[in-house]
Parts: sequence; structure tokens; C-alpha cells
Amino acid sequence: MRVVLYTGKGGVGKTTTAAATAAHAAARGLRALVLSADPAHSLGDVLGERLGPAPRVLAGPGGARLHAAEIDARDAMERHWGAVRDWLVAVFRYQGIEEAVAEELALLPGAEELAALLAVEEQVRSGAFDLVVVDCAPTGSALRLLALPELARSAFRVLLRVQQTLATVITPLARSVLAMPLPDAAVFRDAEALIFRRLVRLRRLVVGPGTSVRLVVTPERMVIDEALRAHTDLALFEVPCDAVVMNRVLPEAAAREPFFQDWSRLHAERVAEVEERFAPLPVLRAPLRDDEVVGLPRLAEHGAELFGERDPAARLASGRRLRFHKDGDGYRLELPLPQAEPGAVEVAKRAGELFVRAGSLRRSVPLPRPLARAALGTARLAAGMLVVRFVPEADA
Repeated sequence: MRVVLYTGKGGVGKTTTAAATAAHAAARGLRALVLSADPAHSLGDVLGERLGPAPRVLAGPGGARLHAAEIDARDAMERHWGAVRDWLVAVFRYQGIEEAVAEELALLPGAEELAALLAVEEQVRSGAFDLVVVDCAPTGSALRLLALPELARSAFRVLLRVQQTLATVITPLARSVLAMPLPDAAVFRDAEALIFRRLVRLRRLVVGPGTSVRLVVTPERMVIDEALRAHTDLALFEVPCDAVVMNRVLPEAAAREPFFQDWSRLHAERVAEVEERFAPLPVLRAPLRDDEVVGLPRLAEHGAELFGERDPAARLASGRRLRFHKDGDGYRLELPLPQAEPGAVEVAKRAGELFVRAGSLRRSVPLPRPLARAALGTARLAAGMLVVRFVPEADA
């Protein structure tokens, strides 16, 4: 099964692009599902249909059948983390907070992103589709969504162990002297299931060979710059990116109109820049339309024009991934960081982990045993590749 996630700066047309990809795939005979993980939920508007959390079958041109749904974060969290949520609501209610507000507070930071990813993973695990297309939130939220399984797993594991120890020793005594709601076995059972099973599956899904991200941009400076940073951040967490969609490009005919000549020239320059900066990723072009692309027939046409002879479900490019190599007496780690600036990358080693910071994001890389015992030698960023060398402790 293929999972394709679309993201980009708000307003660049990622929802339309995601829906067009799924509609085109359905027209080619694939069992396609398009999911909205964007809290704004404009997917139903683009399709011209009312959607809910359960996939709904939509009839397309030529008998094509497209499934579509909008993820409900509250519903997903209720099913996956109900006991934890109920306990948090009880704690907030004990503190005098109204129930409606307590329920809002119980959606912890990252809860919506986590719920969205759990919903995607559920559909993938169902095996009911050949292609799942996800309309993600704008870039920042999408990056949190894709980095969450790795970041949350390590943080939650430590927190769970501390909480379980405290609960074993303190909770029985505390229950006799405190009225405040305390976590019970069901809370820890749900938390443990989330951490040790679901987050592992989510991580495998995000970095797996069947998943890739496509960045949607328009010929605007700020939009392109944000996409370049996102490309680096995705690479940091080994989330594969297989294409860039350049949306709303002026058609060639516009260049013959005096009013549009400068604008058309600027668009051509920006398209060339994107093709150069994101190489070797393919850049798919979508022209500026004279009207909004709404409804399955128009979306399928838009998708067909966007992909041409390409299969919308295919992996359109294969990038390099994290690798370890023997290097003389030591070892080296290679991590692709396209678009990264040397001054914005920091590297540190502690115990059996290597910590890499690129911009505002930091990732911990568990090291194989020989590297865990070695000392950090040098770190160098060149041509979009971070090369970290490890040397025997005696040589450090």
C-alpha cells in the first residue's frame, strides 16, 4: 500500500492537490482514499461533499469510486487513549475547571497530530485501499505530525516509567488521604499500549518504503523558502520526500499579454530555481486556473494534467537515507540534510545516542554498539550530506 502525504504553506493549494491525486488514482482503477488531517477540514469543500471520520464512497467520472474522510481528533483520541483522557478531565474538574474547558485541556499538545497519524495507520492496516492520500496541516504542524512518533516515544517512555514507579509506591497511600483523582491501571495500560505498540507502528509507517511526502509550493519567495526548510526537516527524521508540486504557474500564453509579461518571467525564474534547489526530485506543474477546482470530475482532470504519464501512486523519486560505514579504525555516519546551512547544524553524542539539531528541530539517533562505545571525532556538512566520524576511545 502507498501512503502519500501533502503539505506546504497555508493557502498554496495542498488540499486541492491531494484530492486531485486521489481522484486521478481512482479514475485509473485504484482503490483510493483521501484523508484530511488538517484541522481546517476544507477537503469536503473541495469535493463538494459533506464528510465525516468514516470513509465515504463518492462516485466519480467513468464509474470511478473515491473514498474520502475528515479525521476527528477527539474521536480518535477517545478510542486510543480514552482512560488517560478521562483521568485528565477528572483532574481538571477537581481543580474547579468547567467540564467543557477540561475536555479541551485534556487534548494535550500534539494530541491532534497523534490522533491524525493513528487514524491514517488504522486505514493502512485495514488493507482496504491501494493508495491513501493525506491532506496534512500546513508545514509546521505537518512536521510535528511526522516527527511525533520518534520524539514522543522516547519522552513518553521515561515519563511512563517514573509515573508507574510513583503509582506503585505512593498511590495506595495517597488514595487514603487525597480526594484528587489518581491514575489507575487502565490509565497506564492505555499509555503503555500507545507508547510501546502504536508509536512503533507509526514510526515504521512514516519512514517505511510505502510512504512519501510531497511538498506543494507556489512561485512565491516565502513559500519556496519554507518548503526548502521543510525538506531539511523531513530528511532529519528520515521521512522520504519524492516530489514537489509547483502550483498556480501562469500559462505560457500569459507571457504574450503586456500586463502579465513581468509576472510570467518571474514565475519562470521561480520554477527554474525550485527545479535546481530540489533536484533530483521531480517538479510537477499545475497551471493557474481561471476558476476553482471543485468536484470529482474537475479534480480528476486536474490530477491527470498534473501527473501526465506518471502513476500518481508511484514513488516518484528515491532519496538517500541514514547509513553507517566502517571507516579505517573507526566508523562514520552519513545523514542527508538537503538545503541545510552549516551554521544551523549541531552535533553531540551522549551515551549510546547521537543528537543532531538542524534549525529548530533536534533528533536523537540510537547508535549501533560499536559506535556507542566510540568517541565523537568530526562532523562535516557538505553538499547536503552530514558526515559524522567516530574514533576509538583511545584515539579521542
